[in-house]
Amino acid sequence: SGAWSSSQVAQWLQDEGFRQYVDLLCSQHRIDGVSLLALTEADLRDPPLSLTVLGHIKQLSVALRRLQRENKAELEELGLWPPDCAPGAALCQTHSSGRFRQPMVGRLDPEVWKTVISSVYVFLVCGLTSFVMVIVHERVPDMRTYPPLPDIFLDSVPRIPWAFVMAEACGLILCYMFLLILLLHKHRSILLRRLCSLMGTVFLLRCCTMFVTSLSVPGQHLKCSYGDTWGKIQRALAIWSGFGMTLTGVQTCGDYMFSGHTVVITMLNFFVTEYTPRNWNLIHTISWVLNLFGIFFILAAHEHYSIDVFIAFYITTRLFLYYHTLANTRAFQHSRRARIWFPMFSFFECNVNGPVPNQYHWPFSKPAFMKTLIG
Repeated sequence: SGAWSSSQVAQWLQDEGFRQYVDLLCSQHRIDGVSLLALTEADLRDPPLSLTVLGHIKQLSVALRRLQRENKAELEELGLWPPDCAPGAALCQTHSSGRFRQPMVGRLDPEVWKTVISSVYVFLVCGLTSFVMVIVHERVPDMRTYPPLPDIFLDSVPRIPWAFVMAEACGLILCYMFLLILLLHKHRSILLRRLCSLMGTVFLLRCCTMFVTSLSVPGQHLKCSYGDTWGKIQRALAIWSGFGMTLTGVQTCGDYMFSGHTVVITMLNFFVTEYTPRNWNLIHTISWVLNLFGIFFILAAHEHYSIDVFIAFYITTRLFLYYHTLANTRAFQHSRRARIWFPMFSFFECNVNGPVPNQYHWPFSKPAFMKTLIG
């Protein structure tokens, strides 16, 4: 169909029962095969075509969609497949407020500048978290006066000294899996932007919960050290630069509402499973096993109360699901309340039209066989 001339397009219009539009499309506007495949319902409605009969507009739109599906390969070569949405669908229209523009046909704009902003956002939130943790350390109740709180899991399972290192090892494996997916995913900029915005938001909430409520430490093995102002600043910078991990030599005490390690492990698991094909069952199974074992090791190390881990898992999963449901359905476009309550989400997602397809390609020119293998 892409190689059709205007006369062949005219024949197709007659075969489909649109003889009355042959002169308009083929004679006046020189519509050939490529132009026909690129037509949308908006093109039919708007000038210069300006069709006025609603039934004909809808019927011709359906016929065009059928033709586009039959010529998917040609549309892919032209960069017009997959279509971001059906012609004329409400999701494709610019919102009445004018704040959302119609995305480019057939592609998702990476909007790297937004990804940079989200990266700066999560970087600053991590810095804030580090300083809040140092403040919280100074407010940890004295263990001699306030012993560890009763906890069914911690009281029943003896502490395993190496368990917390294993929890961080699970997190590192999930991190490497996500980085590999990020490298190969066609829409890596959108994935990284979503990860940074979600991580930043959850850890910002964590700052608030840590600051307002100080719990007694969950185990006698934890030693909360104190120091002067310069020592506190150095400790905050060490936590910030070491990502709060014991593998990097960071020791924390007092950040117990809620578990940051659980947030990171769970978030990475959900990103790995969301942005890989549904039939990659082995990858999904490994990801979930690492997530669950990581949570178990956090508890087995007696580094967090059970409620810390439960709340962290619940908040992370709910926020991930709410974010992606809003992004995939585009419901926030038609809700002023959603744009008021989630301004950052509306800013980052306003030009992402629907679900992000899981498409992969090798981002480098060499080696050539990788480009052939992956795409």
